[in-house]
Amino acid sequence: MGNYQFDKLFSLNEASDLIPTLELLVRELQSCVKLLRARLAELHGDDPALEALPLGTIVERYPELKGTATRMAAIAQEIESHGCFLKDIDLGLIDFPWAIDDDNVVFLCWQSGEQSVASWHPVEAGFAQRQPLPGVAKQYLN
Repeated sequence: MGNYQFDKLFSLNEASDLIPTLELLVRELQSCVKLLRARLAELHGDDPALEALPLGTIVERYPELKGTATRMAAIAQEIESHGCFLKDIDLGLIDFPWAIDDDNVVFLCWQSGEQSVASWHPVEAGFAQRQPLPGVAKQYLN
């Protein structure tokens, strides 16, 4: 199965069954990110040097951000605790390792808002290289 080792390989049904849970988690994570970005924009007006700092340093400097940052980390960890990979918060992208055949593992790819898993891409590729699963028309991909 290539050079990749994953703790879990998903079936299409297993990935699809997680969608309702993941949808809620991704929405909450996106809300936290929006809140944090708004607060950072306010702080940036007072402290232009913030733009160059890592988030951890900013949170140390402004402890009132710790709760939101901690919740974001907890949600991301909860998503990945299922064996899938959070790829992009803003787009709500999550990948699931899937054995496409006996010799190859690829990622099933789901985007927040999609009702089910409808696409896949090679592990080395990303969202732009998504291919529809058999029976799914490409125009239905976001």
